[in-house]
Amino acid sequence: MALRGAQSYSDVMMTEPPSSSSPFESATLEFLFEQVWARPGLSRRQRRLVTLSCVCAADTTGPMDAHMYAALASGDLDPEELQEFILHFAVYCGWPKASVAQTSLLTQLHRLSEERGEEMAPWSDLPLASLGPADHEERLRKGEECFVEVNLTPAPPLTTPYFQAGILNFVFGHVWQRPNLSRIDRRYVTIPCVGLSDAAMPIQSHVVSALRSGDISISEMNEIVLQFSAYYGFAKGEVLNRVATDAWAEITAERTPGTA
Repeated sequence: MALRGAQSYSDVMMTEPPSSSSPFESATLEFLFEQVWARPGLSRRQRRLVTLSCVCAADTTGPMDAHMYAALASGDLDPEELQEFILHFAVYCGWPKASVAQTSLLTQLHRLSEERGEEMAPWSDLPLASLGPADHEERLRKGEECFVEVNLTPAPPLTTPYFQAGILNFVFGHVWQRPNLSRIDRRYVTIPCVGLSDAAMPIQSHVVSALRSGDISISEMNEIVLQFSAYYGFAKGEVLNRVATDAWAEITAERTPGTA
């Protein structure tokens, strides 16, 4: 067993590492934890947001529960942040998958409370004010402003329920503006979610806007791509990598005087 990989596994997952009796288990320790998780360039918290997006989308409850527990037990993400993660994840990967993630969060909170000999306090109803502005015109106005800030392109027209009620009223009129996750945090959830969706336009939009806005540097984007590839596959990661590489070359050329 690779000692550094085993130690990294324990630090990240908050449990004892598996044996390395199979090629998969050996690669888990020697590549995934000794090399990928230990790399500089992203914080462990940022890698958790990318990883949780991948494992929650993969429909495998074992890895989902393991990473949800590790995020909580390490203190890297608190319950309020994870609840916001689940809502944002629901927007980009779907409500059925988010429902399973919500159950995982509750289950792992109970597990951690039992391990610590604590009684888990029931969650209180959230105030109506947490739903954002009740005035439709204000929500749409703020949604258009937020859409432009995030995507760096003009807001879509109010011509379909998808654009009006969904994108501008809810996704950007509310979700992207909610507390407990910053806009940059939300980039770390959105990019892997659109990456695993295979949807070309959202991949292009969110990768390019993250780089152009300065929210994500090219070195951070490269680390996102690697972390994503390790958890959702290098074939899908290749698409993210190509879009990021092409976008950064274009951005660099625009910023370099005298470049055609």
